[in-house]
Amino acid sequence: MRIGLYGLLTAALLALPAAAQEEPIQQTIKNQLDAFQADDYARAFSFASPNIKTIFGTPENFGAMVTQGYPMVHRPSAVTMLELREVAGNLWQRVMITDEAGRTHLLDYQMVETPEGWQINGVQLLRAPDVGA
Repeated sequence: MRIGLYGLLTAALLALPAAAQEEPIQQTIKNQLDAFQADDYARAFSFASPNIKTIFGTPENFGAMVTQGYPMVHRPSAVTMLELREVAGNLWQRVMITDEAGRTHLLDYQMVETPEGWQINGVQLLRAPDVGA
């Protein structure tokens, strides 16, 4: 009985770091999406991690990448925050985005904590599950 309780407590404690960060992480993503909606690429770029900023160099380059490669992020019609989870020491926020054409997309946002707060270190567009296999 003690082992079961110990295992349950350990699992609960391991989940706390991710759960405690959920609101600020989700707010960072929402803030970036709001900036894209306003075509404010400089503000959207401010939510990117130092690594992403180094890769793209300027807000204009970053904005061009998002508008061309992630149009659902540039102009979402609906956004739903799903689970935040830790994988191999990294925090990933799953987000469901419906685009302007009504198509639903699942994305994983890798988040990193910096002196400026939580920032986005990458986004993965997940494959849609096969329907009616």
